[in-house]
Amino acid sequence: MRADAVRGHLDGLLLAVLEAGPLHGYAIITAVQQRSGGVLDLRTGTIYPALNRLERLGLLRSSWESVGERRRRAYELTDAGRRALADERTAWQEFTAAIGSVLNPAAPPRPAV
Repeated sequence: MRADAVRGHLDGLLLAVLEAGPLHGYAIITAVQQRSGGVLDLRTGTIYPALNRLERLGLLRSSWESVGERRRRAYELTDAGRRALADERTAWQEFTAAIGSVLNPAAPPRPAV
C-alpha cells in the first residue's frame, strides 16, 4: 500500500490500537501491522512524532516502564482520546461510504416491462 494512503488516517490508526490498553512504540507498530494483515508497515520515524503530537493534544498520556534494564515509554488513551477515536470512526465510515458510492455506484434502476 502506498505510504501516502495512510496519511490523514494515522491518528485514527494509533488511537485504535491503543484502545485496548497501553503499548510502547514497537508494540504499536506491530499491532497496526498485525491488524492490517501485514499491509500497513509504519516506521518509527512516522509514529513517534505522531504519538508526541497526540500527547501534546491531550489525546494520549505516556509513562516510562522498565523491562529488565531497558526503559521504554508506554502510551495510553485519555478520555479525550477515546472521544477522538469515536469521531475518527464516524468520519471514516462517512468517508468510505462516500468514496464507495463513487467507485461502486449502484446499478441504475431497470425500466418496468
